[in-house]
Amino acid sequence: MPSIYQLKPRFQALLRPSVQRLYERGVTANQVTVCAAVVSVLLGVLLAWLAHVTWLFVLIPLWMLLRMALNAVDGMLAREFGQQSKLGAYLNELSDVIADAALYLPFALLAGVSPTLVVLVVISALICEYAGVMGPLAGASRRYDGPMGKSDRAFAFGVLGAGVAFGLLSPTWINGLLLVIALLSLYTLYNRVRRGLAEAR
Repeated sequence: MPSIYQLKPRFQALLRPSVQRLYERGVTANQVTVCAAVVSVLLGVLLAWLAHVTWLFVLIPLWMLLRMALNAVDGMLAREFGQQSKLGAYLNELSDVIADAALYLPFALLAGVSPTLVVLVVISALICEYAGVMGPLAGASRRYDGPMGKSDRAFAFGVLGAGVAFGLLSPTWINGLLLVIALLSLYTLYNRVRRGLAEAR
């Protein structure tokens, strides 16, 4: 199944001039990675603290779009400007799962939304990314297969955030969409393991 991740090359092409300017100003890939993670955690804390102020959830789609851009920027700085490092590899993977958890968990505090489903989505997302990272250990590449990879989850939770903020989604609909995300995450896990094993052969 297709994934939003497949649009990444076009997205990067649009960002390349800005990345060049950031490099010229001394910005590093690791700085961008850590900044994106810190803002994600702070936003998650804000939403958890003020979960009853539902219009604040409009910050989720806005930040998800900017965060996707920052994720592309840190990768381009690392690859295209010689900033790749072992520390950067750790920061990139760990920051993503920490940021995801921080941004998803506040949905569990919304009235009528199942905390169990939210936690299930967080855990399945973590396992999916772990399976992706396992690729090189099995003799394959880092796997980004969909249909519910990082970019797809960002889009899905952006939609959920907008739906909550504008009162377009009832708790029943949110629970249903969370279940779909969890099921697609399990299918993504299957795809990553299957295709990783196929590549390793």
